[in-house]
Amino acid sequence: MIDIAYLYLGVAILTEIAATSALKASDGFTRPLPAVFSAAGYVVSFYCLSLALRTLPLGIAYALWSGVGIVLLAAIGWIWFRQRLDAPAILGLLLIIAGILVIKVFSRTAGR
Repeated sequence: MIDIAYLYLGVAILTEIAATSALKASDGFTRPLPAVFSAAGYVVSFYCLSLALRTLPLGIAYALWSGVGIVLLAAIGWIWFRQRLDAPAILGLLLIIAGILVIKVFSRTAGR
């Protein structure tokens, strides 16, 4: 059952990333199509997160959801929105990746 929980968590992460990217594109909710896409994406994301939380521990699920989301959104911001990342930002992102790997590889709580 843990595998389906990670599938739900993956969908939650991807839809949250899409929703947050659309939120940026909505320009403060002044552009209707990205604004609607953003709102719908957050609804799907939270629903999938709630399904993942049926099995996964809250702290682990949220750490993975937020950590992966932070790293991927920083990459999207860098590539799509041309936002610069300085050395401290890159170091911080690498530390987040390291934390995610520690949870997935070594934590029994994460349900490897």
